[in-house]
Formats: sequence, C-alpha cells, structure tokens
Amino acid sequence: MKSGFVMAALAVLALASPGHAEPDERWPNGAKAAIVLTYDDALTSQLDNAVPALDEAGFKGTFFLSNIKQTDVPRWRQAAMGGHELGNHTIFHACPAAVYPTEPRNTSEAYTIPSILKEIEQQNVLLTALDGKERHGLATPCGASLAGGEDYIEALRQADLVDYVRAAGASGEEVRVGLPGGDAMHVPARGFPDDVTGEELIAYAEQARRGGGMAVFLFHGIGGDYLQTSNPAHRELIAWLAEHRDELWVTTLAEAVERAEARR
Repeated sequence: MKSGFVMAALAVLALASPGHAEPDERWPNGAKAAIVLTYDDALTSQLDNAVPALDEAGFKGTFFLSNIKQTDVPRWRQAAMGGHELGNHTIFHACPAAVYPTEPRNTSEAYTIPSILKEIEQQNVLLTALDGKERHGLATPCGASLAGGEDYIEALRQADLVDYVRAAGASGEEVRVGLPGGDAMHVPARGFPDDVTGEELIAYAEQARRGGGMAVFLFHGIGGDYLQTSNPAHRELIAWLAEHRDELWVTTLAEAVERAEARR
C-alpha cells in the first residue's frame, strides 16, 4: 500500500478504539460510532431486499462481489451509481476445501500467491467497469487469506492492489468493536447465524454506540439465497439505525477508512 494510505489507515485504527478521542473528533457530525454494513458474494437477494431497504433509509452499504451473475450486472451498476460501495471478493471465491465445498480447481489449495493476486487484479478491472472507480477494497473469501496454504496478505500489501482487507469472524462469534491492531489489511467483521433476530443485530450496533468505535456487519443472503438473514431482522436493524442517525455514522467501509486521511 502507499505510505500515505498506510498512515491514514493507522490513524483510523487508533480513532476507532474506545477511550482515545472525543466522539465529535472521531466521527463526522459528532457521531458516537461508525456502523458499516457489508454483504458478500453478489447475491440476488441483496439486490432484491438489502439495497431497497438501505435506499429507503438513505444509507449506503458495501457489497463484496464474486461469481457475479450476468443478469445482475445492470443492477450492480445501478447500485454503484446510487452510492453503494462495490468491493473485491475475488472472481471464483477460493476458500479452503475443508470450509467450502467447490470444484477442486477453485479451492484455495489450488492457488499460488501470484495466481490469487492476478485474480484480485482482474476482479478490480471488472469492478472499475461497473462503478468507474480506480481503487477498491477486498474481503477475503471465507475470511481466509490463503493460497496454496500460504498467507498472501503481505504480498497483497506490497502489490498495492487494494486499499483495505476485510476479514471475518465466525457466525455469532464476538468480535471486538473497532479495528484493533492498527492495520487496514486486517479489518474485522462479525457474521451472524441464520436465525439471528433484529434485536441481536441491534445489540451489536448498540455495543459500538456505547464503546465509540466501529462495528462492521457481515451479511450474505437477505431474505433469500444462503446464510440468510431474514428480511424482518434486517429491516429492524435498518429502522433502528435510522432512528439513531444523529448518534451513528452509517457509512461504507471505504469511507470509514478514508476518514483517517481527513483526520491525518
């Protein structure tokens, strides 16, 4: 990554940790915390249900795309034009074979570090064709940054292909609010089980509001597809965030990290 962005990222990591700066210095308009809603895998249910719910509330989400359906391309382009962030989730979503069953050639074990970097670069080209932006963030497939059993994060950092990397906690796992560790190449997020309730989703946002940091949500299907969060639960969260918009900055992951550069 470029040195300027590294410094900016380090700044936001420090700002996101509770107990450092006053809320009005940390987030825009005196917000107490930042809330980032991220969605993985370019699922049609996200276009059908998540994007409309966000648009109705005036919020923007971050959608990490992989295995994009050709029929959905116009809608993803429209979502980007509407201000939603499109992120890199690789082309073929290569995960460890033990975690995600797929064709052997698409498991992370079948990749080398050069081949996964090339795939990330090629997915960036597709994203630029969709949203016109030169830079994007990455979410690692299945939360694992492995190629042939080796971690590729440091090689990715040196290649300067992405501005940040969102990792993942297991579904239901407690993840500390904020960005611990001072590294934008390791942004933690929290996933939730299929039967998550709106109340449970709100509790995580409330944790961020009390702590003054940043909560990154990780969703897949919304009212459909797989690993799905129900439409009522998702809309309950959106409605609660809308009610507390004077205290919470609901933004894209790119904007949350870029906030550091403004502070620097």
